[in-house]
Amino acid sequence: MEQKKVLENKSKILVGTKAVEHYVKIDPEGEEYLKVWIKEPTYLQLEQAQMKLFNMDMDSKEVSFDMNEVYRYLWDAFVERTEPALNAIDLLRLKPYVGTQIKNILPDPFSLMEGDTDLKEI
Repeated sequence: MEQKKVLENKSKILVGTKAVEHYVKIDPEGEEYLKVWIKEPTYLQLEQAQMKLFNMDMDSKEVSFDMNEVYRYLWDAFVERTEPALNAIDLLRLKPYVGTQIKNILPDPFSLMEGDTDLKEI
């Protein structure tokens, strides 16, 4: 049986505490940027984000999908801050160009589904 090396430093499997600074161009033709600090997601946060997608009505047994709820959760969970600061009303009024760029730098909760086949080794 092949001997596997066991992890010695658990910090290698834990997320960092420092948010990563990103620059989001506010207009395709302009030279101004919004600064956005994004925190690294934990496994459980990504699982929770996936669950935000599904809404189940137990009375009617209907299931619906709500991407808006997913993105709201992602924003609340992973955006540490912005410069200039954006409030909840500002988020509702974001231009599609800016919103799409922010969506692209947020963690992808569905990346968990792209598992590594080596993870299931015994």
